[in-house]
Amino acid sequence: MDKRGRLVGIVLVAGLGLAIWQFMRPAEQPAASMVHPDRASLTDLDEGAPIVEVRLPVQLSTEATIGKRAFEAKCAACHGANAAGQNGVAPPLIHRTYEPSHHSDEAFQMAVQNGVRAHHWPFGNMPPVEGLTRADVQYIVRYVREVQRENGIN
Repeated sequence: MDKRGRLVGIVLVAGLGLAIWQFMRPAEQPAASMVHPDRASLTDLDEGAPIVEVRLPVQLSTEATIGKRAFEAKCAACHGANAAGQNGVAPPLIHRTYEPSHHSDEAFQMAVQNGVRAHHWPFGNMPPVEGLTRADVQYIVRYVREVQRENGIN
């Protein structure tokens, strides 16, 4: 077999392999597949108004109580009281978009450490949050998860 024949054979095998790989990959979900308020409903809210209604648990665990204090000190200025979001500022964390199966606890850690490029909501990028340790964020996540569960987000 000459060099040209080998090259054609390699290209054909590589192309076939790529086609099989593409066919076997799981279908990707669109980035905006999570349900969130449409932009039109956000325009009906005043600037800074809560985006969602939040029911609070009757009682928080000790860890979530610590997390609530940390949330109020570092997160509520943007994400609003009880993580209900603020129109024009930041999204609600008490929302299906942030359910554990879509945004893991580690995603919250990474968001605090590195910031987040806007991808679900029209609020722009989130900057890193200074002054929080991994343990602080674990407590905050515990608080958010307990409030999420009270609101039917598991």
